[in-house]
Amino acid sequence: MTTLGLLDGRPVPRTRLDARLAALRNGPRATALPQPGSSEDRQLARWVAQVLLTEALCEAVAADRNLPVVPGGPAHLDHQAAVELGSITAAAYEGSAAVRAVYEMVTADTDPSPTDIAHYRAMTTRPPAERWHLALPDGELEADPDTLPLALAEALRTASEGEWVTAGPWKAALLATCTTPEDDDPTPALRDAARRAAFVRWIDHERAQRLTLVEGLEHPGDPAQPDNHHRH
Repeated sequence: MTTLGLLDGRPVPRTRLDARLAALRNGPRATALPQPGSSEDRQLARWVAQVLLTEALCEAVAADRNLPVVPGGPAHLDHQAAVELGSITAAAYEGSAAVRAVYEMVTADTDPSPTDIAHYRAMTTRPPAERWHLALPDGELEADPDTLPLALAEALRTASEGEWVTAGPWKAALLATCTTPEDDDPTPALRDAARRAAFVRWIDHERAQRLTLVEGLEHPGDPAQPDNHHRH
């Protein structure tokens, strides 16, 4: 078998897959890879083939659009970003400058809607909270005054700063008060998530229209999420 798959009907050579698998076998994580010839090894080969075809697709798009592809080392996504992109697209993004260039083009004008921002704020924003810096007989701590025994909290509120008070079995001095800051603006994080979602929609559509795996390398889905699709 000399062909890995088809991009716009043109063959993508199998040598790309052989070279990538060899690099993995000789890399720092070689001991974590499945036994050669096992069903898990065949699944790994199909997964790597999908990564390579995604890279080839984006290389073609970058060339067609004259996108600036800046060579360099691999990128590193955080866990949340990798999950949102899916393991195949995330691996292609991390390993290919062309994929990253196409990502920037596709998602450049993507922004969360005002409704998305308002919903996020409603779900996550908390009012500023007061915190007390207390001295205790055995040390110091910060605490929410609402979590203290009621009698002790009332005594501390009426005492001068640094004055020791006793309420029942409790003894403490209020050294300072502070207020927790308001939550950061969620717009940047929401925009990143919206961009990833837009790229997933775009890449899934392009795969379905332009990529085909050869017989024997049909797409089984992500290793953790098997499915029965044969064309991307």
